Amino acid sequence: MLMAIWQKNMTDEETLVLTREMMNSGETLKWPEEWIVVDKHSTGGVGDKVSLPLAPALAACGCKVPMISGRGLAHTGGTLDKLESIPGFNVNQSVERVEQIIRDVGCCIVGQTESLVPADRVLYATRDATSTVDCLPLITSSIISKKGAEGLSALVLDVKFGRAALYKDLDSARDLAQSLVTAGNMLGMKTGAVLTRMDCPIGQSIGNAVEVCEALECLKGRGPDDLRELVTILGGHILWMCDPKFTLESGKKEIALKLKNGEALKKFQAMLEAQGVSESVARSLCSDQTDYFQHMTRAALQTELKVPDDGAILDIDGLALAEVLHKLGAGRTKSGEKIDHSVGAEILVKMGQQVQKGESWIRIHYNSPDLTTDQRSELQKALVIGSLDKYKAVSRVAEFIQPNMS
Repeated sequence: MLMAIWQKNMTDEETLVLTREMMNSGETLKWPEEWIVVDKHSTGGVGDKVSLPLAPALAACGCKVPMISGRGLAHTGGTLDKLESIPGFNVNQSVERVEQIIRDVGCCIVGQTESLVPADRVLYATRDATSTVDCLPLITSSIISKKGAEGLSALVLDVKFGRAALYKDLDSARDLAQSLVTAGNMLGMKTGAVLTRMDCPIGQSIGNAVEVCEALECLKGRGPDDLRELVTILGGHILWMCDPKFTLESGKKEIALKLKNGEALKKFQAMLEAQGVSESVARSLCSDQTDYFQHMTRAALQTELKVPDDGAILDIDGLALAEVLHKLGAGRTKSGEKIDHSVGAEILVKMGQQVQKGESWIRIHYNSPDLTTDQRSELQKALVIGSLDKYKAVSRVAEFIQPNMS
């Protein structure tokens, strides 16, 4: 069947039938009618810690966010792996416990339970064995069936394209986004998509523990501009889709306000405690000034690499950085492999910044004896330096695919 779908494709109606049957193969979450239940899905990238500040920001706006996330594979990071850098955080929650956390806190971030969409686990494993992983209707049904089982009012999709994304060009990413939006809307969820560039890493940190630190900075109204931009745009879209009092612009402003005034941070702290983190650790991580590595594991070794020439930062290849970090233990090659949460990188420069030869541009956190010559070379190749007049600032967001708002 999977090979036939891969070879012959499916119509929108056929994709919808498959998606609905997968969704109904197990339990589905039910919520009070008056609740606004929302979620976001990203197709994966490098440095993508958007879910960590976005879920509590939406909860602070009055939404309910039962976010079911995944683990990293190959060069892409996984939200569950990032959160497991925090001591005590439990991503494995029963359906009953998820419902209780949503009532008490407003948001949770968990893994897929055994009872939600069991057909997807069977089909996903078979897709791997039959080389049908890249099939558009099968990707669509896998993603949307899980979101449909969450009982959502609205869903926003962050579909990435570029060097470090599943889809390298905008056209193929647009095809996926349109397929996902169509299936989600036909299933009864208001579903929209944002197409975003995934060439350079998001933010300044890559790796599980260091990305949690950066997400906490975002929740404290600080942190990198591009991370905050993505959080506010995706959150603004959700508020606009599900609440008539918001326009797209006012929705973005509301999310930005929740990050700035500390309300999103309070929700994040409450979520940490509800999912197993001790009250003292949660409070400390969310305090204004704290040493994050007082609680999370810091890698034994840190090495800074130097800028080879004077000039401006024109590009940083996120894929090249992620592949080296993967070899150092930050990622997994196959499902179930253990990873080293402490491995990561902090990028010490920004796009367009003027730098001088000998300045540090990246700090690598690792536990192996030392970086090999090849690893150092690959990391240095990720950095592109040139004349400032060749630099052109580009927004992360390339395009929107709007939902059916009727």
